[in-house]
Amino acid sequence: MPSYELYKKDVCPYCQKVMKFMKENHVEGVVMKDIIEDPKNQEDLVKRGGMDQVPCLFIDGDPLYESDDIIQYMKKHLVKGEAHEDADEDPGVCNVL
Repeated sequence: MPSYELYKKDVCPYCQKVMKFMKENHVEGVVMKDIIEDPKNQEDLVKRGGMDQVPCLFIDGDPLYESDDIIQYMKKHLVKGEAHEDADEDPGVCNVL
């Protein structure tokens, strides 16, 4: 099973969008890494992903940006059961700085 890490900050609306989807669809097994609560997470995000933007889902160490892309991945790989509503049309990320 792949490993998942989601870099986020709670004030980012795109992070909120992903976290809302995760909660509503009971997505589990994703390690949450808040870049505000622990500044080392922000350093790790830039070092590992090459960009300072959230949300970023690392899938076995490979970064996936854009909230809609993350939600689509989760729908396909992490949500069990029937098809779910499509994500909003506004893909997005929040620049960290």
